[in-house]
Amino acid sequence: MTDQQQWLADARAAMEMEAEAVLSAAGRLDNGLCRAVGLLQSAGKVVVTGMGKSGYIAAKIAATLRSIGTPAVFLHPTEAMHGDLGICQQGDVVLMISKSGSTAELLDLVGPLRGMGLHLVGILGNLRSPLAKETDVVLDASVQKEADPNGFVPTASAAVALSVGHALTVGLMSARGVTAEQFHRYHPSGQLGHNLRMRVRDVMHCNGEVAWVAAEDTLKHVVIEMSQRPLGAACVLSPRKQLLGLVTDGDVRRALQAHDDIRTLCARDVMTKSPATVAPDALVHDALRLMEDRPSQISVLPVVDRATAECLGLIRVHDIYHVTES
Repeated sequence: MTDQQQWLADARAAMEMEAEAVLSAAGRLDNGLCRAVGLLQSAGKVVVTGMGKSGYIAAKIAATLRSIGTPAVFLHPTEAMHGDLGICQQGDVVLMISKSGSTAELLDLVGPLRGMGLHLVGILGNLRSPLAKETDVVLDASVQKEADPNGFVPTASAAVALSVGHALTVGLMSARGVTAEQFHRYHPSGQLGHNLRMRVRDVMHCNGEVAWVAAEDTLKHVVIEMSQRPLGAACVLSPRKQLLGLVTDGDVRRALQAHDDIRTLCARDVMTKSPATVAPDALVHDALRLMEDRPSQISVLPVVDRATAECLGLIRVHDIYHVTES
């Protein structure tokens, strides 16, 4: 094995070990997560703290909580003891991140925080640690081994701590019934904001922009229509404009590979029957998920009126990204 092959092998092994550690932590989630969600649900705000690498994880978790509308701040444990404890108010919940559970800077915070009457939740790598004994709820973020070859760089432990923080956030979202519209309120800009604001009807192609064909139209006619209206697909319609199928560039290529003589082929012979579709009032975000969150990704979706079953147009993944870039 060459040096570079060894590097790749070690890198892949690290990712696999982290994935296994996260999966193991998921299996250990229990009612403690529910209790933690209950505390966060009623908190005035969430104060997230951690030292060193755990501090970076804590800052990310605080940012993720803010993104779902939960007031959350990162508190550096050392600065906290020099005046920054003023960020904490009655009714807050403190989320402590520590691999060892014996971080001195966090243990020093326990007394002052308890003096304020605050609840403490720990995402800890050691359930028998001093910090575990001081918290109201402990979420298990332990790992058997770090993912680096020497086993001491916080890799798997960092991945698990962050994943548990995400699990806590998702549990809180579920408890509060956070909707896409509410989520957009905190993401008004960028690609995510665009996808949560725009509707399919705002970016879809319709009327003369789309290649419309009938089931009995020849493949040659279909190809000509698709070439004149290059959206990557042709919609095959019934006389009542209901969608019978979709002919994509890929369908045409497969037909050419499978048949020596394509002159007898028509649209119904090559089309994809019952393709995935999207409604005109659906969020662009949902259309993107329909195209990308599947074993074989697709790049175009027919837009169908759910009430009348009439095909109204096409939306492409390119359209979703192009509007934001412009």
